[in-house]
Amino acid sequence: MRISLTILILSGLACAADLKDVEYGHPGAKPLLLDLHVPDGPGPFPAAILIHGGGFDEGGKSTNPRPLFEPLANAQFAWFSIDYRMAPEFKFVDACEDVSNAIRWVKANAKTYRVDVARIAIIGESAGGLLVNYAGTHETLESKPDTKIEAVVDFYGPVDYGKLALARRDHPERFNMTSINRHASNGGGIHFFGVDKLDDAGLAKLWSIAPIAAVHKGMPPFLCIHGTKDDQVAYEQTPAMCDAMHKVGASCEIITIEGGGHGMSGWRAPEMQHWKPEMISWLKATLK
Repeated sequence: MRISLTILILSGLACAADLKDVEYGHPGAKPLLLDLHVPDGPGPFPAAILIHGGGFDEGGKSTNPRPLFEPLANAQFAWFSIDYRMAPEFKFVDACEDVSNAIRWVKANAKTYRVDVARIAIIGESAGGLLVNYAGTHETLESKPDTKIEAVVDFYGPVDYGKLALARRDHPERFNMTSINRHASNGGGIHFFGVDKLDDAGLAKLWSIAPIAAVHKGMPPFLCIHGTKDDQVAYEQTPAMCDAMHKVGASCEIITIEGGGHGMSGWRAPEMQHWKPEMISWLKATLK
């Protein structure tokens, strides 16, 4: 299927294409894979790189972000949904490296997949939301043009994992601790960041990687989408991030899902579906 796509592009027939399990990196024994969709037409198209959730130890590129596929495709976006290295074998730094390498791969292959490199957004949900939040707050600080992106869409991703971990410890009745503890027992949660205890040293380490701690002028615009009844990542993390961004003159907007729980696939009620057209409208306006 990869061969046929290349032939179509080289022959000038810019047809739509959907490919699965395309290798974008090989940092260890197993390749890193992505699924992709390219719209019909000559392009170049705006692109979205999708990063799935799953507590840093579960989830996958073809399942968790599935509700994003159709609205992005219908809006003539190319999208690339990636897998990345997870717990218990790997740590946060490895997953961050994979996100950066996915951005580099999309840019390096922009001609093949008819992508406009000046219109690339990263979209993450839950654990993937933290990864895009981190990338969006750090790419300008680290001055790496090969990983520069133009927009970030965060679905219920943590921005201050230390504060979230303390809330889970002190107020377990507010959270789905069964799910949270399952991930933690497999190396997710604070362990994914190399932290074993919520002592001063552990909290300092979590703060050192917190996206909200790295907010700065000149960072890409953010759109945060979050349900008010989220029982895994507290909703208040989202307005806190936007407030911090507004204070430094950065752009951040919120789409609130009233009564929405943790996971876009659970937002089935018709009154919760407004996030799809609103997200697309924001992306089009932001990426111009």
